[in-house]
Amino acid sequence: MPVPQASHDRVCQAIRDNRSSLRDIADLMQDSPALALSVIREANRHTHGSMSEPAENLEIALNRLGLARTEELLARLPAQPEQEIPVGLRQLQLISQHATQQANGFFAGRLARLWQDIHWGSLLFLSPLWPLALTYPKLLEEWELRVVHKAEPAQEVEQQLFGVGLLQLGQALVEVWHLPIWVQQGYRLLIDEQDQLVKALHIARDNAHPLHQQQCLDADPALQRWLNQPANSVLLANALALSAQESWTGPHCMRWQYLTSLYLQMSMDELQQQLHQQAAQSARHHHMPDLWHPAEALLWPWEARRVHRGELPVAAPTAEDLAKWRKQCSELLVEPSRFSNAMHLTTFARDALVACGMRRVMLLMIDRTRTQLRVHQIAGLPAQASSLMLTIGQSSVLQRLLDAPAQVRLTPTNNAQFSARLPASLRTLFRGEHLLMRSVPSNGRVIMLIVADQGGQPFSEISVQAFGKTAQCIEKALHSFTNRSR
Repeated sequence: MPVPQASHDRVCQAIRDNRSSLRDIADLMQDSPALALSVIREANRHTHGSMSEPAENLEIALNRLGLARTEELLARLPAQPEQEIPVGLRQLQLISQHATQQANGFFAGRLARLWQDIHWGSLLFLSPLWPLALTYPKLLEEWELRVVHKAEPAQEVEQQLFGVGLLQLGQALVEVWHLPIWVQQGYRLLIDEQDQLVKALHIARDNAHPLHQQQCLDADPALQRWLNQPANSVLLANALALSAQESWTGPHCMRWQYLTSLYLQMSMDELQQQLHQQAAQSARHHHMPDLWHPAEALLWPWEARRVHRGELPVAAPTAEDLAKWRKQCSELLVEPSRFSNAMHLTTFARDALVACGMRRVMLLMIDRTRTQLRVHQIAGLPAQASSLMLTIGQSSVLQRLLDAPAQVRLTPTNNAQFSARLPASLRTLFRGEHLLMRSVPSNGRVIMLIVADQGGQPFSEISVQAFGKTAQCIEKALHSFTNRSR
């Protein structure tokens, strides 16, 4: 797997510096999870059964390899500028770094002698998924869309996409790579010990009565021993970080918060306060502009969080917004056309859509063969979206929109019906249950597709009306532009 060039250079320099200790080198490797994984895998490559236990942390791994072999390994690893490493891989590694911050904040101080096991186990717990994010990013994106956002059964989706469950895949790689024992134990718990997990969750939900919780645990010594294993800290930290990606108050995140509060014998108020503080600390250290860190959501006002969860429609555009929108539309309607080329025109079209309240916008133009759509303009989307190319024949919804001018509006009622017929790459960019798609003709044939939403949340109806009028202005601008020399 690729490692960031800057981190790679710092580690190489430290290895060549006689003053650097193994702890110093290990600390520098934290900035590159893929680098840490490669070193631990290499150190554990020849461990078999009880003959040699896997290295539980990076210092032990470096000591086993020696600096010369470590430097040889570094020379074999592909080093790239950070922004050139695929965003899906970097996003998953960011979650692992967030999990490590949560583990250090909640568990390392309480289990001080085991802090390195907790730290590196937490960083590497999701590492079996990193190669998947690198080699099959579209499959992982479709899994997220269907399982996380559309709540389809994980087992069925994973069987269709991968032919095997992700947990089973992760467990197999953990064993092949001889990752730390606590990582192996976490996967074993999720796969083979779900009965105990359910029992503990049932007790954990009674958070308002800590005495009753303790009585329930005292009555089941086997469950209490199972719950109090230090290895569980690695799983809990990763579950907290991963579930927060969807929502801080969603059912998955709350479930793991309750279980962590039981494990730590801590009130939910105190736990959530520390949880948010650790997330903010993680964001300060690891956040990158093109990645999502759940700490961002903690900055939103309460009403904005309700909007983010789909409970309220987005606020209507202000008078100033609408004034700017009207000005943008008037520029589109100037005759004869003032636009020098198609890119010039679509830039104004995009800005008009943003002015009417659309938060994510994509304008696509059909190619000469009328088989593919290519992105011309984006707003509110990752830079990588500008290279998206959609094959029309692979989507019945796209075919319908490109056959004749039409508008499709996705809502929670019809979302499942339409989403299944849209390219997964498009739905991954436009997450949520609310979406507008409109095809725009010129001289009787559709040549443009507009895709827009308000962050995936319920639309402001004023913005929907303005969207329709903007599309009409774009159509007139296209007609004027294509016929300007006639």
